Amino acid sequence: MTNQIPYSSQTSTHLTVSPAISEQQTDLLVQTIALAADDKKAADITILNIANVSYVADYLVIATGFSKTQLRAIAETIEEKVAQNCLQKPLRVEGRTDASWILQDYGDVIVHLFLPEEREFYNLEAFWGHAERIEFSPIESL
Repeated sequence: MTNQIPYSSQTSTHLTVSPAISEQQTDLLVQTIALAADDKKAADITILNIANVSYVADYLVIATGFSKTQLRAIAETIEEKVAQNCLQKPLRVEGRTDASWILQDYGDVIVHLFLPEEREFYNLEAFWGHAERIEFSPIESL
Protein backbone atom coordinates (compact mmCIF):
# COMPACT_ATOMS: atom_id res chain seq x y z
CA MET A 1 0.00 0.00 0.00
CA THR A 2 1.37 3.43 -0.86
CA ASN A 3 0.26 6.88 0.09
CA GLN A 4 -0.37 9.61 -2.46
CA ILE A 5 0.94 13.06 -1.60
CA PRO A 6 -0.08 16.06 -3.69
CA TYR A 7 2.93 17.34 -5.62
CA SER A 8 1.49 20.77 -6.21
CA SER A 9 -1.75 22.49 -5.34
CA GLN A 10 -1.94 23.65 -8.96
CA THR A 11 -1.73 20.22 -10.55
CA SER A 12 -3.14 16.80 -9.92
CA THR A 13 0.30 15.14 -10.07
CA HIS A 14 1.11 12.90 -7.08
CA LEU A 15 4.32 11.48 -5.69
CA THR A 16 4.29 7.88 -4.52
CA VAL A 17 5.80 7.39 -1.08
CA SER A 18 6.82 3.96 0.18
CA PRO A 19 5.47 3.16 3.62
CA ALA A 20 7.93 2.96 6.51
CA ILE A 21 8.87 -0.49 7.70
CA SER A 22 6.50 -1.87 10.28
CA GLU A 23 7.09 -1.83 14.00
CA GLN A 24 7.34 -5.63 13.91
CA GLN A 25 10.05 -5.46 11.22
CA THR A 26 11.93 -2.85 13.23
CA ASP A 27 11.74 -5.05 16.35
CA LEU A 28 13.13 -7.99 14.33
CA LEU A 29 15.92 -5.76 13.01
CA VAL A 30 16.88 -4.61 16.51
CA GLN A 31 16.87 -8.15 17.90
CA THR A 32 18.86 -9.47 14.93
CA ILE A 33 21.49 -6.78 15.38
CA ALA A 34 21.79 -7.35 19.14
CA LEU A 35 21.99 -11.14 18.77
CA ALA A 36 24.58 -10.87 15.99
CA ALA A 37 26.73 -8.61 18.18
CA ASP A 38 26.33 -11.05 21.07
CA ASP A 39 27.38 -13.94 18.79
CA LYS A 40 30.76 -12.21 18.35
CA LYS A 41 31.09 -11.58 22.09
CA ALA A 42 30.30 -7.86 22.05
CA ALA A 43 30.06 -6.48 25.56
CA ASP A 44 27.55 -4.16 27.20
CA ILE A 45 24.97 -4.32 24.40
CA THR A 46 22.59 -1.42 24.96
CA ILE A 47 19.38 -0.70 23.06
CA LEU A 48 17.90 2.79 23.26
CA ASN A 49 14.45 3.68 21.94
CA ILE A 50 14.93 7.23 20.67
CA ALA A 51 11.73 7.42 18.59
CA ASN A 52 10.05 9.85 20.99
CA VAL A 53 13.06 12.13 21.34
CA SER A 54 14.57 12.25 17.84
CA TYR A 55 13.62 11.98 14.21
CA VAL A 56 17.05 10.54 13.28
CA ALA A 57 16.05 6.91 13.98
CA ASP A 58 13.81 4.81 16.19
CA TYR A 59 16.56 2.83 17.94
CA LEU A 60 20.25 2.94 18.72
CA VAL A 61 22.12 -0.29 19.38
CA ILE A 62 25.42 0.36 21.15
CA ALA A 63 28.05 -2.31 21.84
CA THR A 64 31.69 -2.64 22.82
CA GLY A 65 34.43 -4.74 21.23
CA PHE A 66 37.90 -5.12 22.66
CA SER A 67 40.00 -4.94 19.50
CA LYS A 68 39.72 -3.48 16.02
CA THR A 69 39.59 -7.02 14.63
CA GLN A 70 36.69 -7.89 16.92
CA LEU A 71 34.81 -4.69 15.99
CA ARG A 72 35.15 -5.52 12.29
CA ALA A 73 33.95 -9.08 12.95
CA ILE A 74 30.93 -7.81 14.90
CA ALA A 75 30.06 -5.38 12.10
CA GLU A 76 30.41 -8.07 9.44
CA THR A 77 28.27 -10.54 11.39
CA ILE A 78 25.58 -7.90 11.91
CA GLU A 79 25.49 -7.21 8.17
CA GLU A 80 25.29 -10.94 7.34
CA LYS A 81 22.54 -11.72 9.89
CA VAL A 82 20.47 -8.66 8.96
CA ALA A 83 20.75 -9.57 5.26
CA GLN A 84 19.58 -13.13 6.04
CA ASN A 85 16.82 -12.35 8.55
CA CYS A 86 15.60 -8.91 7.49
CA LEU A 87 16.64 -8.74 3.82
CA GLN A 88 18.33 -5.38 4.43
CA LYS A 89 21.74 -3.88 3.85
CA PRO A 90 22.96 -0.85 5.77
CA LEU A 91 22.26 2.47 4.09
CA ARG A 92 25.80 3.51 5.01
CA VAL A 93 28.71 2.30 7.10
CA GLU A 94 31.37 4.56 8.60
CA GLY A 95 34.58 3.85 10.47
CA ARG A 96 35.37 0.35 9.26
CA THR A 97 38.91 1.32 8.19
CA ASP A 98 39.99 2.82 11.52
CA ALA A 99 37.68 0.47 13.47
CA SER A 100 37.68 2.29 16.78
CA TRP A 101 34.05 3.34 16.23
CA ILE A 102 32.00 1.68 13.51
CA LEU A 103 28.59 3.11 12.66
CA GLN A 104 26.02 1.14 10.64
CA ASP A 105 22.91 3.03 9.53
CA TYR A 106 19.86 0.86 8.86
CA GLY A 107 17.44 3.79 8.71
CA ASP A 108 15.20 3.08 11.67
CA VAL A 109 18.10 1.54 13.61
CA ILE A 110 21.61 2.95 13.98
CA VAL A 111 24.38 0.71 15.30
CA HIS A 112 27.40 2.10 17.17
CA LEU A 113 30.28 -0.32 17.78
CA PHE A 114 33.05 1.08 19.98
CA LEU A 115 36.39 0.22 21.49
CA PRO A 116 36.10 0.76 25.28
CA GLU A 117 38.00 4.09 25.30
CA GLU A 118 35.85 5.58 22.53
CA ARG A 119 32.63 4.38 24.13
CA GLU A 120 33.59 5.97 27.41
CA PHE A 121 34.70 9.20 25.72
CA TYR A 122 31.59 9.69 23.54
CA ASN A 123 29.20 8.31 26.19
CA LEU A 124 26.16 8.08 23.93
CA GLU A 125 24.07 6.61 26.73
CA ALA A 126 24.44 9.87 28.68
CA PHE A 127 23.79 11.99 25.60
CA TRP A 128 20.59 10.01 24.95
CA GLY A 129 19.86 9.69 28.69
CA HIS A 130 16.24 10.77 28.18
CA ALA A 131 15.63 7.85 25.77
CA GLU A 132 13.96 4.64 26.88
CA ARG A 133 16.48 1.88 27.59
CA ILE A 134 15.42 -1.55 26.29
CA GLU A 135 16.78 -4.54 28.19
CA PHE A 136 18.63 -7.06 26.07
CA SER A 137 19.15 -10.61 27.21
CA PRO A 138 20.22 -13.14 24.58
CA ILE A 139 18.54 -15.97 26.52
CA GLU A 140 15.16 -14.18 26.42
CA SER A 141 15.65 -13.35 22.73
CA LEU A 142 15.89 -16.97 21.60
